[in-house]
Amino acid sequence: MIANDSFNGQFEESDQDLVRRCIQGDSQSFRRLYQRHQGRVRAILYQLCDPTALDDLVQEVFLRAWKGLPKFRQSAQFSTWLYRIAWNVASDHRQIAAKGRTRLEALTHQAPTQQDAPNLMHLHYQDLVQRGLKNLSFDHRSILVLHDLESVPQKEIAEILEIPVGTVKSRLFHARAAMRQFLYQEGVQL
Repeated sequence: MIANDSFNGQFEESDQDLVRRCIQGDSQSFRRLYQRHQGRVRAILYQLCDPTALDDLVQEVFLRAWKGLPKFRQSAQFSTWLYRIAWNVASDHRQIAAKGRTRLEALTHQAPTQQDAPNLMHLHYQDLVQRGLKNLSFDHRSILVLHDLESVPQKEIAEILEIPVGTVKSRLFHARAAMRQFLYQEGVQL
């Protein structure tokens, strides 16, 4: 499927077309897939992992995707497959962090710089959300990030995490309840 991109008169190829061309050896097609999806992959990983390792984790996701392309089922949706890889990378990183291998990264972490003066209330609420997410189990955090922050449909989340849609709904309900409880304890009235 080819759609007309009205912004610059160029034709934009579907993910399936780009994947097919990648498998045939066209590395430029993979570059286009990377450009199309790296922002969303980065956002998912940012919410699930230590931000100091973000660049490495994004690269790991796309390296695994590149290596796995020959096994990719053409009938599947590329973004669902890619987000599953991102979730696997986040899970692997979490296991490593739990074993204490990321202590050096934590010591060298520097806060991101901002060009403009930040809105302090916005930063305060961002900090609350980040702390609230860290209080959730990894399963609940994953569901909340994918659904509420990244707007991935429940059916696609079920495919990404390889769980039933009913489990997605249940975890989303419990994750939201836990987040509301955390925010209430922090003095936020919803």
